[in-house]
Amino acid sequence: MRPEAPTPERVTQRISETIKTQIASGLLGPGARLPSTRSLAAEWGVSRTTVTAAYEQLIAEGYLETRQGALAQVARDLGQASPLPGQPTTRAAPDRLSAFGQRLAAFPLPPLAGPMRLTVDFRYGDLAADDFPVLAWRKAVTGVLLRRRPRLRYEDPSGLPGLRTALQGYLWRARGLRCEPGQVIVVSGSQQGLDLCARLLLDPGDQAVIENPGYNLARQVFLAVGAEVVPITVDRDGMRTESLPPARLAYVTPSHQFPLGGVMSVGRRRELLAWARHTGAHVIEDDYDSEYRYDIAPVPTVQAMDGAGRVIYLGTVSKTLSPTLRLGYLVVPVALADAFAQAKRLADRHAPGLEQEALANLIESGSYERHVRRVRRRNGERRAALLAALSANLGDAVIVVGVDAGLHVVAWLNGIPRAAEEDFARQAASAGLGIYPISPLYDRTGGALRPGCAGLVLGYAALSVASIEKGVGLLAELTRSYKQG
Repeated sequence: MRPEAPTPERVTQRISETIKTQIASGLLGPGARLPSTRSLAAEWGVSRTTVTAAYEQLIAEGYLETRQGALAQVARDLGQASPLPGQPTTRAAPDRLSAFGQRLAAFPLPPLAGPMRLTVDFRYGDLAADDFPVLAWRKAVTGVLLRRRPRLRYEDPSGLPGLRTALQGYLWRARGLRCEPGQVIVVSGSQQGLDLCARLLLDPGDQAVIENPGYNLARQVFLAVGAEVVPITVDRDGMRTESLPPARLAYVTPSHQFPLGGVMSVGRRRELLAWARHTGAHVIEDDYDSEYRYDIAPVPTVQAMDGAGRVIYLGTVSKTLSPTLRLGYLVVPVALADAFAQAKRLADRHAPGLEQEALANLIESGSYERHVRRVRRRNGERRAALLAALSANLGDAVIVVGVDAGLHVVAWLNGIPRAAEEDFARQAASAGLGIYPISPLYDRTGGALRPGCAGLVLGYAALSVASIEKGVGLLAELTRSYKQG
């Protein structure tokens, strides 16, 4: 027996309840525009009259508002979204998670950006929108779109041949790195590169050596696959390599240690490679912001010094173009290339083709390297402004480290105790200043030595010189008042 078709009244009610649910969940916030009645009717496969009736009902109940000639929108005076009747008010525990899922669920959720407006935000990892090469990127993308293709299809999971070849040339010119295009694996940002490394190289119970302090998301990737993370203290020469324990993997940021900014010495690089050869371990060399060197000469990559195929090189355009672009690359030993290609195929088939071709065009035309030189100069000016402002406003009350490279510095605030970092950052945010404590980047089980005073990671790549000077002035005022209080 064929089921009875729903009446227009029932469809109207379903549309109305669906929109209410989206409003209650926060998916549609106050002032959000709804689709036109024509487009929503086409989406639901009903008449415009049915959709119009649903909108009119929601307007009558105060959920929507309209004005002449404009789309319906969510009422602005609804306030905080509240659950609908029968909707759970707390996050329900999952029925069952795998061991992997349980480990992920135990990680703290990242803080969400609140409504507070900051006058100056020293968040590290952000870039200035004005630094993005809009014209060059538009030309590269247009060139791809104008190129006729016989058909649309899935691409090579390792990356488009043109981009892999372009990256091979760029890495040789910029970093002295020797590889074949077949060793290059294009990934959706460095985080996916780390995830692939963890899945392919670590079994539950294996040990992974990381820097302490270090990059938290790398630590969590290794913990997620069940590995035991072994934190190793760093100093001005990077990870201390004289007594590394046996492990399957080591993760390092040798060009600009995150967050302290040290550059790993050539001697330690050799010690790290000797350890990898002796133990059969692999080394992940995260070269995340190597393009930004100011007062130091380029240091050879660890990969360029590796003659035994133990190093996996990880790079990204997140610090040169945009973190929203989600393009990175691995250079893997020849013996691992097929395994990484298979893992990439299972993860997401391949990185977006349009962006890959556009980046290849940018590199091949020379525009990418011209852009890198330009933003290196701009960030050098920002860095100089930050160091001058810190010295002028805080003097002996601050010790700054990690200034030779990268897009951030670490500032140790004499007179403010380590335990007060979070409270000091909250007070700063209330005053419109975004500052970020260093303590969360330490693994407290590793016994890393650090000053007893508060430490801040100050990013400057997204700020103008004027904003940097204003922000440091505000930081100095807050520091003085906090000490007096």
